[in-house]
Amino acid sequence: MSSTTQEKIADLRQRIEKASTTDPVAAQKQHERGKLTARERIEALLDPNSFVELDAFAVHRTNAFGMERRKPLGDGVITGHGTIEGRPVCVFSQDFTVFGGSLGEVFAEKICKVMDLAIRMGVPCIGLNDSGGARIQEGVVSLGGYAEIFYRNVLSSGVIPQFSIIAGPCAGGAVYSPAMTDFILMVKGSSQMFITGPDVIKTVTGEEVGFEELGGAMAHNTRSGVAHFAADDEPACFEQLRTLLSFIPSNNLDDPPYITPEDDPERQDESLQTLIPDNPRRPYDITKAIEAVVDDGFFFEVQPFWARNIVIGFARLDGHSVGIVANQPMHMAGTLDIDSSVKGARFVRFCDAFNIPIVTFVDVPGFMPGTQQEYGGIIRHGAKLLYAYCEATVPKLTVITRKAYGGAYDVMASKHIRSDFNFAWPTAEIAVMGVDAAVRIIFRRELAEAEDQAARQTELVEDYQNRFANPYVAAERGYIDAVIEPYETRPALIRALRLSRTKRQSLPSRKHGNIPL
Repeated sequence: MSSTTQEKIADLRQRIEKASTTDPVAAQKQHERGKLTARERIEALLDPNSFVELDAFAVHRTNAFGMERRKPLGDGVITGHGTIEGRPVCVFSQDFTVFGGSLGEVFAEKICKVMDLAIRMGVPCIGLNDSGGARIQEGVVSLGGYAEIFYRNVLSSGVIPQFSIIAGPCAGGAVYSPAMTDFILMVKGSSQMFITGPDVIKTVTGEEVGFEELGGAMAHNTRSGVAHFAADDEPACFEQLRTLLSFIPSNNLDDPPYITPEDDPERQDESLQTLIPDNPRRPYDITKAIEAVVDDGFFFEVQPFWARNIVIGFARLDGHSVGIVANQPMHMAGTLDIDSSVKGARFVRFCDAFNIPIVTFVDVPGFMPGTQQEYGGIIRHGAKLLYAYCEATVPKLTVITRKAYGGAYDVMASKHIRSDFNFAWPTAEIAVMGVDAAVRIIFRRELAEAEDQAARQTELVEDYQNRFANPYVAAERGYIDAVIEPYETRPALIRALRLSRTKRQSLPSRKHGNIPL
């Protein structure tokens, strides 16, 4: 080897070393904030030694405000590809130790390049966000960079899964990239998302609010519904993402990952026989039903802290990934309101986009009444859930456990909106409304004239219950495919899922529908 070649190789090695080294003082500051560095995050998230970096030698091109005197390699974002549980993924990790993780022209170009790569290769794209926002020194070029990223988020939507980990600040226009990804994961105490910060809010509206209260992990997991998961620390956040990814295919043309099951597909869980209380007004926990039915009792709930009157998440049946949607009687009696409708609709559309069958457990007394809901647009928002179910062409399996009243019965994956298999427990009540209310309306005059109104109402309620508030009228008309004992639910769903795997359904040709946004 010639001396010239040796010199060039030595120079390359020095550049690689420089590009992959984080300033120790800046790294220490990150650690003091309870945060990992950008490179440490990639190493913790991906399989060991699987990361392949791209554009490590990229530097910014601006000479304004003395920026030409500092041109760190990589320009504040690490991009590349690697594997998670052996599956290829593309990733970018914003580096807060370089210019506060601010986004400039080259920074944005690197992210766009790796997003384009993810789309071409059909692999998930993961963004680790920790940025002070747009790089002011680069002006409108930074804003253009954000827009280029946003555009690719839209191109990727429904084609490859997109995940956003918020590992620090994410403010202003920067929040709209995570908002258009499929799942947002946040870390308690160290990550925030907001359009305008506390200082601006105080100046404009007079409100005083702290960073955590305004845009912290629990604010967005409990109040806004912007985020899907909250973790105690970054390693826990990465573990959540790995678990989430295990249920999801790499792109919209692949099937979801299959895991050879150890749980007997014919297993019957006796606890389901007594799950429904005798008192129809008494709540119960629908997750008990879900866990009793799915493989190994493992249900990975999504958005567990927001709109708790509906439950969504992933599980497996006979080794196959399924999305679960269920009314939760433990909260607001399982009624549908604005937030739960939006939560359910977005999840149904995600599952449909990525070939994940949807299993729906129904116990819904109707839509939430009140002026707050009506003025807030419950009609429009409730229609989102209806639209999502109607549009979905993946296998749709439905189990009515107890109440299925009024329009909410139609919305929750009924046979009429093309659910493939609809089962009901003998405790199911499928009716226009609750028994007591129905009797008071139908027999208003008769009750008013009765000598003993209470006794007559009891008679009428019992008669109406026997005639209408049961699953058999719907079963007679084919709206319910089978009335099953609760403990038969798992084998019934698995048999239905096995047949549904070859389902083929096409919607009318169109550019796209106009979901009631």
